Amino acid sequence: MTTISTQTQTAAAVQAPARINCLLAEYENPAQLMAAAEKIRDKGYRYWDCHTPFPVHGLDDAMGVQRTLLPVFVFCAGAAGATTGLALQLFTNSFDFTVWAMVWVTGYPFLISGKPALSIPAFIPVIFELTILFSAFTAVGLMLLLNHLPRHHHPLLACDRFRRASDDRFFISIEARDPRFYRSKTEADLRATGAVAVEAVTEGDD
Repeated sequence: MTTISTQTQTAAAVQAPARINCLLAEYENPAQLMAAAEKIRDKGYRYWDCHTPFPVHGLDDAMGVQRTLLPVFVFCAGAAGATTGLALQLFTNSFDFTVWAMVWVTGYPFLISGKPALSIPAFIPVIFELTILFSAFTAVGLMLLLNHLPRHHHPLLACDRFRRASDDRFFISIEARDPRFYRSKTEADLRATGAVAVEAVTEGDD
């Protein structure tokens, strides 16, 4: 019984088609890629990308890539850091009330030679450092989050054709999770852009 069951499961696994991750289209030069990107953009695809061996000027516009919200988040984080630095120094150097921060903490007024409670020139170094610290951690953390990183493997990396993406070829990949993805139609759309080859990349490629 166990042997028969194992053989059945093995046969089913062999017969089951591999799940498609994306369709990969190959182009010979940047001009072809730019024209193809504009056509794919106009088709309304959402989950797709271009792969080039070097930066191609204007490709973002051809793809319809919108400005990222990351600078807004980094600015807010920097403002929060500056506010934190100012509040921290005001509390520790200018006031004597007590607050709860995991333990009870009491401020210590540091009054020397008539120094004012709000001494901005003296507070600038700490304000600056916390602004940079909050901004840097937010930029790196959200960059990884928004780009779904770290990702240790992608099916494209196992595709023999895709190896030329770092050498002399240009590619467009349209992911199967795209709402407009239908293999036959999407493949036809890619071929209509003038691709020299279109290949299905499966999840099981390794």
